[in-house]
Amino acid sequence: MSRIDRRQVDETRPITFQTDIAKHAHGSVLVSFGDTQVICAAMIEDGVPGWMKYQGVEGGWLTAEYSMLPYSTLGRKSRDISRGKLDGRSSEIQRLIGRSLRAVIDLKALGSRTLWIDCDVLRADGGTRTASITGASVAVEMAVQRLMVAGKLKKSPMKQLATAISAGVFEDECVLDLNYHEDAGATVDFNFVMTENLDLIEMQGSGEESTFTEEQMLEMLRYSKKGAAEIAVLQREAIAGFDAAADLAAIERLR
Repeated sequence: MSRIDRRQVDETRPITFQTDIAKHAHGSVLVSFGDTQVICAAMIEDGVPGWMKYQGVEGGWLTAEYSMLPYSTLGRKSRDISRGKLDGRSSEIQRLIGRSLRAVIDLKALGSRTLWIDCDVLRADGGTRTASITGASVAVEMAVQRLMVAGKLKKSPMKQLATAISAGVFEDECVLDLNYHEDAGATVDFNFVMTENLDLIEMQGSGEESTFTEEQMLEMLRYSKKGAAEIAVLQREAIAGFDAAADLAAIERLR
């Protein structure tokens, strides 16, 4: 099989991270998986949701919001506010983002704070949820580092980075990191969320009017672990090139 962009079956699209894309956020990144682009931003506020106070839950909280901007697809996508409610897909994805990041953060170590994650899709070409999780993890690490520089934390609550990648069966072959063309024609679609040490956080998968074998599932998992390991290196490189103490205005907003 020849993929439309000439990639090998176990090859990701080009993946890049542009940090500090949103200057008023405490951490932000423009993540690109090929033609898919998502702005991920993290902001930290003092205080926690009322239900935590009522139930006496210690520590902080993390919550996520996800949206596709109207011009992110070929045809204009209406904003949720114009429909009066969040669509089911967006609601599902933002819950996934929240679960994925809470799995790698020690919320008790965060203190009585709420960490907000916003993921806004600029351009959608498949894999927006996996790009959002991957980019959000970098944005959160940036925000946490700034909180430490501001003297609000003695150690990072981040236990590991989270990374995510899609895999599927397209034209009877397992492939990694599906673009829209492949996603639309896939008979099986999976999303794998992992830590940077490749422990699984969540798996989402189903046959699209089809079935799949155990061997195919394991092959998709192997491809995804390979892709996740490569992405984790890129995440760490992006964070290494970020200077948490350089933006004094951002530090002052946390003090």
